[in-house]
Amino acid sequence: MSKIDAFAVAEGGAIIIEDGGGTVVPWWSFTKTAIAAAALTLVRDGKLDLDAPVASKPFTLRQLLQHRAGVAEYGALPEYHRAVADRVDPWSVAELLNRVDADHLRFPPGSSFLYSNIGYLFVRQLLEEVVGATLDNILCGRVFGPLGITDVSIAETPADLAGVEMCCASNYHPAWVYHGLLVGPLRQAALLLDRLLGGILLPSELIEQMLGGHHVNAAHISQRPWQEPGYGLGLMCGKAPQDAFIAGHTGGGPGSVIAVYRLYDRPAIRTGAAFLPGDDAGAVEREAILHAAESK
Repeated sequence: MSKIDAFAVAEGGAIIIEDGGGTVVPWWSFTKTAIAAAALTLVRDGKLDLDAPVASKPFTLRQLLQHRAGVAEYGALPEYHRAVADRVDPWSVAELLNRVDADHLRFPPGSSFLYSNIGYLFVRQLLEEVVGATLDNILCGRVFGPLGITDVSIAETPADLAGVEMCCASNYHPAWVYHGLLVGPLRQAALLLDRLLGGILLPSELIEQMLGGHHVNAAHISQRPWQEPGYGLGLMCGKAPQDAFIAGHTGGGPGSVIAVYRLYDRPAIRTGAAFLPGDDAGAVEREAILHAAESK
């Protein structure tokens, strides 16, 4: 029996406390952190350059990972949300890009910030082209395997969501998440971030760049536990209450929200992951931070 309201806390690469941590859930936009980690393994190996133009475009990989490339966002399209709610088949990538006028950048790259799922779709396409494999295989080989993460995969069809706690989102098609939707036990999300930021996968200089967030306007997240929000390379990061530095990612989709954050500036550095039904991003962030702060 799955537990809808679940949490897990990791320290030193191991789970130290959990309640419903084995519940298999959609990772929503925490998938972006895994994608960024895979991209940075290619940077580490000299196969990608963070600051070179991507595929003759005017933006770089760094700008895509930071949401500073000026790329459009499909979440702003009312017809996207209607199509998801109506349970129609996902649009092709070509149709999606046409609907958002993706060739038109919203600002010069590097000059501003616009959270963009399409930007991470472009990162996915870049990874698959460079490696010559599917995103699922890339993540398994370059991220999950080295970090000892198990039972996590990209859901491609509704059948792949069998056994996944989708709350009220029955018959959801995961291909509506164009950069890819990871599904797996909540405890594995906590372990992934804890081990990743613990330095097992990437050299320290790349970890520092992941954590080096640029300031994000906090006006639209006033009800969430952020004092100085920023966005790094695939990580939401910055100051939280009591001056703690946190880094991780929040995600949400039809029926549920997830938050996975590493809490610094405490005697023990811990990573908390929380999953809740509904759409309250602030509530799930507070749960993840609270459990990481209070765990003994």
